[in-house]
Amino acid sequence: EMFPARVRYTSLSVPYHIGTGYFGGFLPFISQYIVARTGDPFAGLWYTFGVAALAFVVTLIWLPETAGKELE
Repeated sequence: EMFPARVRYTSLSVPYHIGTGYFGGFLPFISQYIVARTGDPFAGLWYTFGVAALAFVVTLIWLPETAGKELE
């Protein structure tokens, strides 16, 4: 293990909580806005779908494959 547990936890926790707070915190407002504009009660789900799709694309593009590599 390259880093102590406290550093590993902090480096994982900070971006997770920022992302959760930003996308999860605005979810009710954005979804309600979309529903109010379209009149479709299920239209607010497109925001959630869009965020998940964007995260998937970013992961495919920038996350390197680490299978078979040594930890150094």
